[in-house]
Amino acid sequence: MMRILSLETSTEYCSIALWQDGDIIDRCEHVGQRHSELIMEIMSDLLEEAGVTLVQLNGIAYGAGPGSFTGVRIACGITQGLALGANLPVVGVCTLQALAQAAGFDKVIAALDARMGEIYHAAYEKRSGVWVMVCEPNLCMPHQAPRISGNGWFGAGSGFAMHGEVLEHRYAGQIIASYPQAIPQAGAIAELAVPFFAAGQGMDASHATPVYLRDKVALKTSER
Repeated sequence: MMRILSLETSTEYCSIALWQDGDIIDRCEHVGQRHSELIMEIMSDLLEEAGVTLVQLNGIAYGAGPGSFTGVRIACGITQGLALGANLPVVGVCTLQALAQAAGFDKVIAALDARMGEIYHAAYEKRSGVWVMVCEPNLCMPHQAPRISGNGWFGAGSGFAMHGEVLEHRYAGQIIASYPQAIPQAGAIAELAVPFFAAGQGMDASHATPVYLRDKVALKTSER
């Protein structure tokens, strides 16, 4: 049996999942900025319920970002610590692709609120059961979101909650619906990571890194 633990903390939610040969047990709690306080407790409860220990895992996956700077560092750091202690490989998964994975549509524009009037944006299309990146993850102003060809797209993520009108205008006639409340979740992270683990492509925990897309984290007073 293959078992993959996954962690996702790039938003105000703390999401943990255990994937076991296609079956998923997960927990997702709104924790605000208390990820570091609560994540170990949530994870321990989930593993205890499943009757699984770290040494029984085949690997650990984590939401690598983009998202909250602190959040993506927490998921990456805890993954490193757990994996190094249990000698497990790790896989980092883009949070925007996790949005696409959970959306239930084959053409997804994923957008997370990046604050400072910007969004983290990417687009994915599932072809023959495999996700193809149509637009790579980027940081942009909503009205300057990259153009995408074709129609039948579904919008997912908090970028649509904060800038839905602008994005709907940007992709007028192309978006069939959107789910602004969608968040990256650990279950989708695990599903996307499984093929890498199965192919022996998990990496050493020491090489795990977050994905930020932005170097600047706040506006100066003069820029507000």
